[in-house]
Amino acid sequence: MKLTANEFNQGLCEFLDASPTPYHAVASIKAALDKQNYSELKEADSWGALKPGQYYVIRQASIIAFRLAEKGIVETGINMVGAHTDSPCLKVKPRPEKVNQTLLQLGVEVYGGALLNPWFDRDLSMAGRVSFENKAGELNHQLVDFNDVVGTIPSLAIHLDREANQSRSINPQLHILPILAQVDDGDSIDFRALLEQQLHKQYPNADIGKVLDYEICFYDTQKAAITGLSADFISSARLDNLLSCYVGLEALLGSNGSALLVCTDHEEVGSQSLSGAQGTFLQSVLQRLTGNAEQYQRCLEKSMMISADNAHAIHPNYADKHDEKHGPLLNKGPVIKTNANQRYATSSETSAIFRQLCEQQQVPTQDFVVRTDMACGSTIGPITASHIGIRTLDIGVPTFAMHSIRELAGSQDAAMLYKVLGAYFDQITS
Repeated sequence: MKLTANEFNQGLCEFLDASPTPYHAVASIKAALDKQNYSELKEADSWGALKPGQYYVIRQASIIAFRLAEKGIVETGINMVGAHTDSPCLKVKPRPEKVNQTLLQLGVEVYGGALLNPWFDRDLSMAGRVSFENKAGELNHQLVDFNDVVGTIPSLAIHLDREANQSRSINPQLHILPILAQVDDGDSIDFRALLEQQLHKQYPNADIGKVLDYEICFYDTQKAAITGLSADFISSARLDNLLSCYVGLEALLGSNGSALLVCTDHEEVGSQSLSGAQGTFLQSVLQRLTGNAEQYQRCLEKSMMISADNAHAIHPNYADKHDEKHGPLLNKGPVIKTNANQRYATSSETSAIFRQLCEQQQVPTQDFVVRTDMACGSTIGPITASHIGIRTLDIGVPTFAMHSIRELAGSQDAAMLYKVLGAYFDQITS
């Protein structure tokens, strides 16, 4: 069943709120797939020759979901959409506890290319994955989410830095440690013990022993919202790139043909990891689905990847940061991203396929090319194209404040992209 724009946006906001970390995003995607009777496959198990049906595979904070139609993908190819589950954030260090001026703080690392100024004076919580042993000494892993406001990073008052609006810089080692509590002189709090308490709170019937390690990040507790006088915008944390994950997920769930969605971790730091796009995850799954090297290559030649990652909308206060002919507008349709130096993987072939799809669905398209005198970012698109050997297109939804703690997109664009990707999943592009 196809979703209306209002239904889609409501679901998107709920997905964003439920996914404060990549691990939680994968859990949210898994829950949606389970509800639609997708079957989970384990990489350690033998798959054999899979029957037509609906499946998914999880590796760390990455997930691949796919549908196999009656006619095999070696003969038809398989249309794919790729996105990423991670967003820039502040990650807690292994030995984070610090008491300064009677205040308990946690040391953090900056993950990805975060805009740091917006992290000040926000109501922050913590979430992530915790590894612990049970009373029998067996190793376990569970997700935690404190939900409540547990920390903040106060700004330095302007009275103490009169040039703050002109020249204040941020030292990430010194200036962005969140404050969690006030403690007596000489006291502190053991962070692993705090995580153990949270595990007991969330999983009261679980066998929980000593916390050994964790991947915990801070996040803004403000909920996703539809904003603007005429409800023109979606405002939320992690729009880059959970918006694309959700669009791809809903398009997959609403389609009927052979189709695949891959959402990988670590894009914001280069994708070079076990669960990143430079890893073996997608290649391994495709090889197992096709059977041998020749069939794998035959499948790829008939397949296509759409890398979906947000695009820079033209900012009304900084319009000169865009090429005058390639500044996407909010609510004017998905953006085709092109770069002559292959920072995006778009080719004239893949962009033509997408433009035709959009025309058929009566969805407008826009174009983004970075100013020639500015550096261009990149996506999983070129990584997938070169690593897998598949024709690839880079597209995205126009967005403001990318990599801020809170970003802004148009309330119509994601639903339009959902419509196009649904049609893309239902057709063969070879």
